[in-house]
Amino acid sequence: MSNLDDDGSDTPDDEVFMNFGFSDEQDELRRMVRRFLEEKSPESEVRRLMATDEGYDPAVWSQMARELALQGLAIPEEFGGQGYGPVELYVVFEEMGAALFCGPYFSSVALAANALTFVGGADDQARYLPGIASGETIATVALTDDGGSWDLSTTTTTARRGGDGFVVNGVRSFVTDGSIASLILVPAMTDAGLSLFAVDPSAPGVTRQSLATMDQTRKQSRMEFVDAPAALVGVDGQARGGLETTMQIAAAALAAEQVGGAQRVLDASVEYAKTRVQFGRPIGSFQAIKHKCADMLLDVESAKSAAYYAAWAAQERNEELPIAASLAKSFCSEAYFHCASENIQIHGGIGFTWEHPAHLYFKRAKSSELFLGDPAYHRELLAQRLGV
Repeated sequence: MSNLDDDGSDTPDDEVFMNFGFSDEQDELRRMVRRFLEEKSPESEVRRLMATDEGYDPAVWSQMARELALQGLAIPEEFGGQGYGPVELYVVFEEMGAALFCGPYFSSVALAANALTFVGGADDQARYLPGIASGETIATVALTDDGGSWDLSTTTTTARRGGDGFVVNGVRSFVTDGSIASLILVPAMTDAGLSLFAVDPSAPGVTRQSLATMDQTRKQSRMEFVDAPAALVGVDGQARGGLETTMQIAAAALAAEQVGGAQRVLDASVEYAKTRVQFGRPIGSFQAIKHKCADMLLDVESAKSAAYYAAWAAQERNEELPIAASLAKSFCSEAYFHCASENIQIHGGIGFTWEHPAHLYFKRAKSSELFLGDPAYHRELLAQRLGV
């Protein structure tokens, strides 16, 4: 994915051509990740991990870091990573969305690593990023309180100086992978403004509770901090801009994950429509089923355009990122949910059963629709950013 003309020459700044084709290296990355997930994240394994408290396989997590270096894919080389960008990362998220991968990849890579990159200084990055890149550190960002608002200005958690550093007080809820994380990044208000703090979940004053959620493939927790010791990340009172960028890049990554899931349920629907026979003919020959599949295809292809545009904006770090991220998150959320719903309808009675995977994608689609802000929230952000 690049800004090159068809002949490979650079375009002038005022005539940028966004080529949404992937390079040979990116295509090979996709094939490698797909093969790995076919082996390590089949439906049977997804169902097994759903039933566990941890929600992931430590051996697979370690293998991802050791053999594929996926946790450090977009982390700079000086901090133990591979130094690639968001586009390569979004290729991985698309494949993980298709496979319903169970593991703390999104929380560690899309959220925590980006928060450390855009909020933290060089010392913070040197302290925390190598552990994330190696897979030894599972990290997350506790972004919302019990009200579930994704607006950083509504943060109710506070921090004040205490002892040799800071102590944090408050409640954070719907924390992705909060029960297994070894590093919690907590936005909190200080006298100087919104700041970011690193908290050890095993420290005194920290309690965490797993939440019962509709989507069992992505674990969430509620965390309470009572004078919990915390280390300041970055500059006191200056975390807002970096956290907003983190949430925009994460929203674009989630859109890529949604595209992967939407493509998978479209493929399942088309395959079933070709092989399921009723009244002596495949159901795919019926006009109603044709219309459903055609609408799903339109949703998926449009979602890809939105997600790839957001990936390009994140790669370029340009001023279009806030708009592209909200556009992708709002559209891809609705597209995935529609496709997951139609997948159940096309499969008929069997699509409603526990034994069929259709409900797994439906639940992931619904939870992803709400995660990082629902479509209405992002349309409101779009309106504000566009001055509408």
